[in-house]
Amino acid sequence: MLNEKALVNDALSMINSSLTNYANAIAQCTNAQLRSTLQQIRNSDEQFQYDLYKIAEQKGYYKSAKPASPQDIQQVKTDLGTF
Repeated sequence: MLNEKALVNDALSMINSSLTNYANAIAQCTNAQLRSTLQQIRNSDEQFQYDLYKIAEQKGYYKSAKPASPQDIQQVKTDLGTF
C-alpha cells in the first residue's frame, strides 16, 4: 500500500506529464474551440499542480531546488542570446 508521500509524488508526476501533453496538443490544434477548451483544462490542471506542490512542500514531501543566482540567470540569458 502506498503511503501519502508516494501518492502525492505520483499525482504530481502524472499531472506534470499531462501538462506536457496538453502543451503539445494545444500547439498542434487548428480548431479554435478545441484549442480554447484544452487551454482551459491545462490552466485548471496547472493550478491543481501548484496547489498540490505547495501541500507537498509544506509536509516535507518535496524540497525545491535552491533559487538560481543572478549570475546563473545572466549566463542562461547570454547562452540563449536573449540579452
